[in-house]
Amino acid sequence: MLTSSFHRRQALPLLFCLLLFLLLAGCATKPRVDWHSRVGNFTFDQAVLELGPPDKSASLDNGTVVVEWLTQRGYSHGFIGNGNYDPYGPTAQPYLLTTTPDRFLRLTFGPDRQLAAWQRVTR
Repeated sequence: MLTSSFHRRQALPLLFCLLLFLLLAGCATKPRVDWHSRVGNFTFDQAVLELGPPDKSASLDNGTVVVEWLTQRGYSHGFIGNGNYDPYGPTAQPYLLTTTPDRFLRLTFGPDRQLAAWQRVTR
């Protein structure tokens, strides 16, 4: 009876580690796209099928199309920091604001609708 209880106590941490490993393996991110290798080999239609309709697009006179997709929305986060204390009493607590920009993927397609250039843009 004592040995089965001892084995259960040893097995629980191992089981927990195994479950944690499986959970983290399931949360793996999608591999990044190699856009350099797609230049000249990727069409506008393929981009729309993969990324959905673009957020912005512009057609130039020479037939070039420039399109952008929002890849990550920026955010703002504010909080009240600690005030500095001196011998005469506390000073005002500063309000700290952290912001990040929106991130876009900009693809440029030539008149033949093949990918000609790409870049990541923040604003």
